[in-house]
Amino acid sequence: MENILAPAETRPAAPRLPAGPPVLQLRNIEKVYQTKTIETVALHQVNLTIGKGEFVSIMGPSGCGKSTLLSIMGLLDEPTSGEIELDGRPVQSYSDRELAALRNQKIGFVFQSYHLINDLSVLDNVELPLLYRPGVGGKERRERAYAALDKVGLSPRTSHFPGQLSGGQRQRVAIARALAGRPEIILADEPTGNLDSVMGEEILDLLLHLNREGTTIVMVTHDEQQALKTQRLIRFFDGSQVS
Repeated sequence: MENILAPAETRPAAPRLPAGPPVLQLRNIEKVYQTKTIETVALHQVNLTIGKGEFVSIMGPSGCGKSTLLSIMGLLDEPTSGEIELDGRPVQSYSDRELAALRNQKIGFVFQSYHLINDLSVLDNVELPLLYRPGVGGKERRERAYAALDKVGLSPRTSHFPGQLSGGQRQRVAIARALAGRPEIILADEPTGNLDSVMGEEILDLLLHLNREGTTIVMVTHDEQQALKTQRLIRFFDGSQVS
């Protein structure tokens, strides 16, 4: 299994190739949070198509709806109105059980705060989501976890615990956990936000490589230089797409 972080090198930006067929389409998406006294519009009339194999970055000031958008794209949240299609099929036509299976099988999530379980080893953290994957037995879970950790350069750390790792290493574990599920789409919410510039570039290099291997990636970021290395940059302001 290729270790895509070794040897260290400066990797080029994602190639500006034509996007493949749409894997995710959002039409007229609105998201409104309402209390007894306040109505907050998080997203307004968002129309967005993500093509197969694209690496898309999303930028905008804090509170402009970026993370809400990613949650809706990842089927973790529902829009107040609008339509979502995944692989050409309206999400609304799926049952709750089918939606859970889609999240587990098609989409991998990488978060700024890693979301690792401190009491579990690195290997067990990567295996954990596969426990909920029908048809994946213990042997296959372990093989997938080892392979994913090898891919991100953490084979020597399988028995370590998250508290024994650097921030960059913990984020690589989080990416390995997503990879173990063999997702078609990775949604990354500020994956370098807690890292210094060197570690941040290392994580971006990893994501760029995964994209070149065919994984569709949507990344929320505040880093303009990193965003410019992706295939497409989308900007948001006050819940609306402005570019």
